[in-house]
Amino acid sequence: MTGRRSYPPEPAAQADWPQAARSAGHIPVLLDDVLDVLAPRDDAVYVDGTFGGGGYSEALLNAAHCRVFGIDRDPEAVRRGRDLAERYGERLRILEGRFSDMAQLITSVNTDPVAGITLDLGVSWTQLDAPERGFSFRFDGPLDMRMSSAGQSAADLVASLSESELAEVIRALGEERFARRIAHAINAARQRQPIRRTTELADIVRAAIPQSEPGQDPATRTFQALRIAVNDELGELDCGLAAAEQLLAPGGRLAVVSFHSLEDRRVKKFLRRRSDMAPRASRHRPAETGSSPPSFTLLTRRAVKPSAAEIARNPRARAARLRAAARTAAPPWPRNSERRLGGRHRRERA
Repeated sequence: MTGRRSYPPEPAAQADWPQAARSAGHIPVLLDDVLDVLAPRDDAVYVDGTFGGGGYSEALLNAAHCRVFGIDRDPEAVRRGRDLAERYGERLRILEGRFSDMAQLITSVNTDPVAGITLDLGVSWTQLDAPERGFSFRFDGPLDMRMSSAGQSAADLVASLSESELAEVIRALGEERFARRIAHAINAARQRQPIRRTTELADIVRAAIPQSEPGQDPATRTFQALRIAVNDELGELDCGLAAAEQLLAPGGRLAVVSFHSLEDRRVKKFLRRRSDMAPRASRHRPAETGSSPPSFTLLTRRAVKPSAAEIARNPRARAARLRAAARTAAPPWPRNSERRLGGRHRRERA
């Protein structure tokens, strides 16, 4: 891999994780695998579409004398990123915004070809471990869950959705089989008083579920569902994948790390449909009229999972899955070629 320096030198040692990630409390998962996919080289341009704790950005900058644009909509992540940028000068630039808008964000400040893009989906451990952000049922805090300061909070959503709408959100986005029971309990509780705290909601959910999966808090799936709805995470992902397709130069690499099946299925479908692995036409399934040539070549036929050693070092990596592809020279597929999913809950622009 041209231009790649050995990083980190000893992946088993916590001291060798990127300094920015350690100070932010967020350990980047599958870091070596992501670097292997992106193959950082000198003088190339890379985009870290979900900057977070800065672990992937810092690793790229240490692996080659490249430039990195880090994008995040969380003001705290942007602040940390600008502190890190002081160490790397012009090689690291932080942009505040959504990764779904990365094509516009990057083209407004960069004219060089983009050699690689990495996305680390979902909520960061830094956000989860901050009670005031309201992402976790482990701490008492305001029922917020917003990755930025704009739009409806989780408390707003819990207060405004009908019981049937709540049940559908929890079922579809949390894959929760007790969704109706939970929605009924939430509806009954909010008739008595508004639900404004994370622990209030978690206690309502726990009391409503007759049984839960071993090792998993009963509130896990409901909190996941509300967080995804509040931040329109699946809509962001759909737009972000299309933006990466538009932005990458021919031969450019895309590495996407997901943490639950809703995300991973979406990434898998997007890349397979646009690659040479898409189902071939037959007499039972004729070719689509005006179908586009493959815009990606798959680099991972199956999702890459963390090793046992990585899970032992960082148990939170257990659910991570990496999928990767390389951009072909074909033009991006039309944006209307994919049906946008994600239900009725759309993000509110700041």
